Amino acid sequence: MKFTPAFSKTRISLILLALVAGINGCSKEPANQTQAADKANATGFAYVTRQDAGVSVIDLATMQVIKEFDVKAASPRGLGITDDGKKLIVATRENASISIIDTATGAVLQQIPVGKNPEFVRISGNYAFISSEPSAVGGPPPKPGQKPAEEEDDDDEEKIPAKIAVVDLTKGEKVREITGGPETEGIEFSADGKNLVITNEADNTVTVHNISDGSLVKTIHTHEYGDRPRGIKVSPDGNTYLATLEYGNKIMVLDKDFNFVRTVDTGETPYGISYDKKGEHIFVATNKQKALQVFDAKTYEKIKDIPTGNRCWHFTFTPDDKQVLLACGKSDAVFVIDAEKLEVTKQIEVKDMPWGIVTYPKSMGSLDTK
Repeated sequence: MKFTPAFSKTRISLILLALVAGINGCSKEPANQTQAADKANATGFAYVTRQDAGVSVIDLATMQVIKEFDVKAASPRGLGITDDGKKLIVATRENASISIIDTATGAVLQQIPVGKNPEFVRISGNYAFISSEPSAVGGPPPKPGQKPAEEEDDDDEEKIPAKIAVVDLTKGEKVREITGGPETEGIEFSADGKNLVITNEADNTVTVHNISDGSLVKTIHTHEYGDRPRGIKVSPDGNTYLATLEYGNKIMVLDKDFNFVRTVDTGETPYGISYDKKGEHIFVATNKQKALQVFDAKTYEKIKDIPTGNRCWHFTFTPDDKQVLLACGKSDAVFVIDAEKLEVTKQIEVKDMPWGIVTYPKSMGSLDTK
């Protein structure tokens, strides 16, 4: 009779040990998943618009696409992210709107009409600024010296002035417009935050506008240096503005008061442009050159051509500034480039014509600023 209790205690102990082991085993995978999620959140994410689809989300810890967002509209292009990283603002060309996307769920919270052919998106506080191209026509851009398609039938046809839509993200509505030039492309904020600097590719100007009242502050004509200004970027110290001249194969350099300083030769058809965080180097995506070019920001001497893919327009640094991610539309890829060695280290497959790319936490790049 004394044996039975002893056996019961042993069996109970073994059962308890098995339960503890089972619990530990069951909790191991969720713990690993939590650690992986924490690592991804700490490293950040990149968001890539795909012109023939939606938005791809890249986990910067693994450099892999982890999910896709359906923007509920066709032809997403420019994009920006709010300061808290909770909302992604995507310009969708075909419905002349922006989609407000919850980054946690991927749900489209709202679509707001902004104007025909929306292009760039820039965020400042609770406001989004979206450029448009109302006089743009379909098909490839004209070659240097050729007339755009809309001019061939009627030389006297007036180009439609573009509008920069100003959207209050708190109210969820467009609250006003700033009139730019025809086919407004790139948007940059002045160093003091008072002005908006935009590129107007159809009339070959860079214009400066007061953000508060939309008034025109200054017009800089680019034709004698090169046509079709597209990318625009202010230096981290606020003393210099750079504009890429797609049909000049040049960068136009302006001082802090928007006075012309000089031009810098680039590869063929430059587009996206950015400084690095320290303002020591300038990076330029050259479309037909199929290279990301790197220049010394003080001397403007070219440091290196980094071979890339086809139709590479926009790029961003990673939040730690160690890598550059370049969206190459006709290569269906995002190229990963070591920012110190200036070498391509990887290609991430992103199909359906990747167009623009930003990160959260925010980084320096052709579409955003850290």
